[in-house]
Order: sequence, then C-alpha cells, then structure tokens
Amino acid sequence: MLVMFVGTDRTQTAVNPAQVTFVTQVSDGTRIRFGEGRSVTVTEPIDAVLDSLNQALRPHE
Repeated sequence: MLVMFVGTDRTQTAVNPAQVTFVTQVSDGTRIRFGEGRSVTVTEPIDAVLDSLNQALRPHE
C-alpha cells in the first residue's frame, strides 16, 4: 500500500511504508528516508507522517 504526501515542491509524493528506514523533522517539514541514501521531504508534520505510515502498515480489518 502506498501513502500519499505533499512534497516541498507541492507535488504529490507516494511512499511505500515498508521501505522507510528513518523519519526526521526538518525546517521544511518532515524528511522520510529510505535505503541507499534516498529521501524525500514532505510538508506534513512528523506526527501526521508517522500516523499515516503506521496506519498503512497495520493489518486491514
């Protein structure tokens, strides 16, 4: 399942929660890191990002 966020350049960004390795707050919003040095910065606050990623990883009822 993919989770949608708004990138700092105002484009929609799709993230696969299973590939996320680290999430950190930055001045622009929230940086989501993946393996191999890849990352994306989104405008949503870190709490909203973590909630969305965690919800996507939960088993669906």
